Amino acid sequence: MSRIPRPLVTTLSALALAAAGLTVTTGSAHAQSCSQDYLPLPDPSCQPGALNPDVTQDTIDSTICVSGWTATVRPSSSYTTALKKKQIVEYGYSDTSTSDYEEDHFVPLELGGAPRSELNLWPEPHYGDETSADKDVVENKLKKAVCAGDVSLEDAQDAIITDWTTALSNLGLS
Repeated sequence: MSRIPRPLVTTLSALALAAAGLTVTTGSAHAQSCSQDYLPLPDPSCQPGALNPDVTQDTIDSTICVSGWTATVRPSSSYTTALKKKQIVEYGYSDTSTSDYEEDHFVPLELGGAPRSELNLWPEPHYGDETSADKDVVENKLKKAVCAGDVSLEDAQDAIITDWTTALSNLGLS
């Protein structure tokens, strides 16, 4: 019986895994577990959003409405970059350049999103019809409305989780 060369076995194994919807990284197989079908939103089964329990309607004047507060809870770039690399694989993005994504808080820090929760962080593309820059504009307007008392924190959080692209119009802020 002839022996199959190791490089050929490795290549054939990688092709079989790819056909099964798996990817190979650092010698192990990982299933693509998050769908791009929800873009520009994250896959809700992967990132449904998570809240910071320290931010409530009663604490907004000492948390999110204080200039610079988000810097006190923002995770380090070493944490978010490592998570971004992992999640780019989980989403099965063909473009794996980390510079093409923002590891974004689905519920933004300025609306009381959980800073380090993988349920709240995802690799949001800088490209497409609705981009991470567009979401930043929505986040800032919602924070201003919450801090001005025009919208409750809970309503702003619910609107961004439901669909950030319609959050402003749904709250009468567009």
